[in-house]
Amino acid sequence: MFSRRLAVAGVTALVMAGLGGCSGDTGGTHTSAGNHVRTVDDAPAPSPDTVSGLRDEVRHVSAVTTRATRPHLVRRCTDATRRVTHTRRTGSGKRRSVRTWYTTEHYQRCRKVRQGTESYRRVTRPEHWCVRLDDVGGSRSRDGIWYRVTRTTYGDASAAHDHARLEFSPLGTGC
Repeated sequence: MFSRRLAVAGVTALVMAGLGGCSGDTGGTHTSAGNHVRTVDDAPAPSPDTVSGLRDEVRHVSAVTTRATRPHLVRRCTDATRRVTHTRRTGSGKRRSVRTWYTTEHYQRCRKVRQGTESYRRVTRPEHWCVRLDDVGGSRSRDGIWYRVTRTTYGDASAAHDHARLEFSPLGTGC
């Protein structure tokens, strides 16, 4: 029994060593804790959705809401009954018999009904954040292009200095 466990442990160690050699690690260094640290040589290639350029301006467009009304729905329940069939089978072959009886089951039938109106705030323009870049993609002729970005990207761009190089994945173009 012990030798079998020892053999399984040995095979497992060989498989793990083989898989570790095939991990596809493309450079970088490992710290003493085993963490991978990226170097300039193995930095990932930018995704096709990523844009880069020099920070020109940032803009926060706040949401616009308006007051509107809609039907107010309430839950209304009524008592209801239904007839339930019960069947009991006994015996087998020629001595088989079936006994059927009925009971009445009580339950609540609920539905939503309109009862007046309620007011709410309807969003007519959602909130969004924008960043304007110069020299987009390294081309000096592509200046002043607005991109819609996430709130975190907007925060990073706001904290960056004027004409600092930024790289991000935009949600869309225009502001």
